[in-house]
Amino acid sequence: MPKFSMAIPHCLTEEEATQRLRTRFDELRQQHGHNLHEFHGEWNGGSLLYRFKAMGVQVSGAVNVEASQVRVDAELPMFAMMFKGKIEQEIRNELGNVLT
Repeated sequence: MPKFSMAIPHCLTEEEATQRLRTRFDELRQQHGHNLHEFHGEWNGGSLLYRFKAMGVQVSGAVNVEASQVRVDAELPMFAMMFKGKIEQEIRNELGNVLT
């Protein structure tokens, strides 16, 4: 599957950024859980490994909180790559709101 990576800068401590992301991921899972199937997310410190299916599409990847940025890596099916720009913009907007 094709991969994409992006980095979103932040000015928080790693601990604060991680806590905010954990809280937001829990909120999103509660809000959109009915659209996500086979969701699995496991935090290990400031790193999240995740995978889920949405509308029959398997998505997997990692979120890593670093000192001055959050790195998001994902694997998407080839046909979903046509939405890559939209997906990246949504992630940037969401994480920008969480990390400011």
